[in-house]
Amino acid sequence: MKALVYEGPRLLHMRDVPMPKAQPDEAVIRVELAGICGSELSGYLGHNSLRKPPLIMGHEFAGIIERTGAEATRFRPGDRVTVNPLATCGKCRYCTGGSSQLCAERSLLGAHRPGAFAEYVAVPERNIHRLPDHVSFEEGAFAEPFACAVRICRLLGLDSSDRLIIYGAGPIGLFALQAAQVLGVKEIVIVDLNESRLEIARELGGIAVTDPEGGRLLPQDGFDAAIDAVGAGITRRKCVQSVRRGGRVIFTGLHEAESSLPINDMIREEVTTTGAFAYSSEDFATALEWIDQGKVNLSPWTVTRPLEDGADCFEKLIGGPGKIAKYLLRVRNGETL
Repeated sequence: MKALVYEGPRLLHMRDVPMPKAQPDEAVIRVELAGICGSELSGYLGHNSLRKPPLIMGHEFAGIIERTGAEATRFRPGDRVTVNPLATCGKCRYCTGGSSQLCAERSLLGAHRPGAFAEYVAVPERNIHRLPDHVSFEEGAFAEPFACAVRICRLLGLDSSDRLIIYGAGPIGLFALQAAQVLGVKEIVIVDLNESRLEIARELGGIAVTDPEGGRLLPQDGFDAAIDAVGAGITRRKCVQSVRRGGRVIFTGLHEAESSLPINDMIREEVTTTGAFAYSSEDFATALEWIDQGKVNLSPWTVTRPLEDGADCFEKLIGGPGKIAKYLLRVRNGETL
């Protein structure tokens, strides 16, 4: 089968690779659309320790069941599906306690095992979710990044009275904006240096600025909650400095491994900080439910290109994509199992 293979920093090539085989508890999915994640951009640049070449990346995707293993009975060939790409043991205290994303045996499609930038991908059956008839493959591919946003907002415990600031208007920041809106939050400021991305945020109903202080948008006592969807030292510090006493901060961006924070001020003002990695099974199901209900949409700012153009899409995202929030790669299947 054809696959887009990461072979080193800034090296992505179409290759012929062996067809995946389904283990007894797995299904093989014929990939229709697969999204490019920001974490894959850092992998493409050689800055991500999880992604080691040669590797088929891709973990945001939707497709059609092609075949199932002997023990996989929930789905049939032809079913339209999306996938929670975070495979876990299903038995440990985290998996049984609603925090499967913290499982010590977790593995991510497209990082620890071959991903969806290919014609076919094998996945555990328990990670598969059926797509409702009216949900498109494009919307199905949005389920994974939107699940990250659902997790962020769940950890923040947002309610309609909260004042929220988001640093970063990339896909996760934009999805977090929409997830917060679903929860009834009305005052949402989103900060970015990319004016094209800020235009998207404004069209989604956010207050979008390059400098909230210069725009006099910081409440006198600070925001109730802040999200860092960048992962740079400066945005992490800005989040902490933007919230009120007793405020809550979520760190989800992974751009820099270490940062200096004003810890003494955080202690004195009892600022709560939490990391948000991925999502639980419940978060993923909620994300798909909200997509089904039409509560989230990035389609107007999404561009679909053939898988063969994947390397060019990565370069455009790194160089500045303009008013594009997401690239989806369409897979043209030329072989059958």
